[in-house]
Amino acid sequence: MMHVRSLRPAAHVELVSLLMMLANLATAHLKPLSSLLGPLHGCAYLFVVIAVWRLKGIDTTARALAVIPGIGGLLAVHRIGRQGSRATTPRQDSGV
Repeated sequence: MMHVRSLRPAAHVELVSLLMMLANLATAHLKPLSSLLGPLHGCAYLFVVIAVWRLKGIDTTARALAVIPGIGGLLAVHRIGRQGSRATTPRQDSGV
């Protein structure tokens, strides 16, 4: 089973590779760099999306966030982490 821990590095690779591709496009537009970054970004994106969708107990919002290119993986990982902390933290009633 996929662990949330392995999602974080893939989500970072997805975001950084997208930013590098956009920077390359805006500046020198080096073809070898595009040839390297394009598939790297695509693989990281697919890994994050598939891994998030395969996790059990994840809400629909986290799955939808994972589909957003670039930042979606990090947003999904953040949301999944918040869900996990809520599940392990006891709920406190106000007693009103």
